[in-house]
Amino acid sequence: MRYTVVSDIGKKRAVNEDSATFISRDDSYQLAIVADGMGGHNAGDVASRMAVTHFEELFLQADAAHFMSNESIEEWLVETVKELNKTLYHYSLTHEDCQGMGTTLIAVLFDGNNATICHVGDSRVYFVTKEEIRLVTRDHSYVNILVDNGEISEEEAASHPKKNYIIKSLGTESTIEPDSYKVELVDGSFMLICTDGLSNKISIKEMHNIIMQESTIEEKGNQLVQLANDYGGEDNITLILLSKDSEEV
Repeated sequence: MRYTVVSDIGKKRAVNEDSATFISRDDSYQLAIVADGMGGHNAGDVASRMAVTHFEELFLQADAAHFMSNESIEEWLVETVKELNKTLYHYSLTHEDCQGMGTTLIAVLFDGNNATICHVGDSRVYFVTKEEIRLVTRDHSYVNILVDNGEISEEEAASHPKKNYIIKSLGTESTIEPDSYKVELVDGSFMLICTDGLSNKISIKEMHNIIMQESTIEEKGNQLVQLANDYGGEDNITLILLSKDSEEV
């Protein structure tokens, strides 16, 4: 597995409230985490950083028995997210300057070619091959409720004035129910994990074109971030881009 982690403050924000990391264990399990914090003052920065650092600690400390099957990996991810939610929620209640803080979260645990995803909020996972780019996750957003209820179309949702209103985030409520997904990586495939600072600025066609270029994975990641900045860079921009070794130049 080759990967790159890029987090950029963008052109308009004073603080980068995104956090991301990629961790490998000695027993070959790997974890990618992306979080986009929100809240007054610097509380969003605190929320995303807490989510990522605590998740990393729990992953490195976890007994390998938790990861013996895809089902047990999914169960561990979901329970860990629920535990983290309680930690962040309690912190926000006991620290006045962090009241109301929260964060999106994408956690992807890799076991060989199998990727198990746990998801809260509107950060995203895309699965990319030469033939297509596919959005794996579904945003926990107000407009997606409207789409599900048949009130607006997918096309109308893309330009809706409230498209950035999320209905679920880590740390803002006492309990959370994350979504989970499974993806099988194949030779020549990529996975893009990103915050909305990227997905709101770049079309999936532009993402696909950059990822399929003959360049290193670091160059691909930097080009994606640069294009989002070229288009305005109003938000923080964070991504983890991963690929199977056989595809990478």
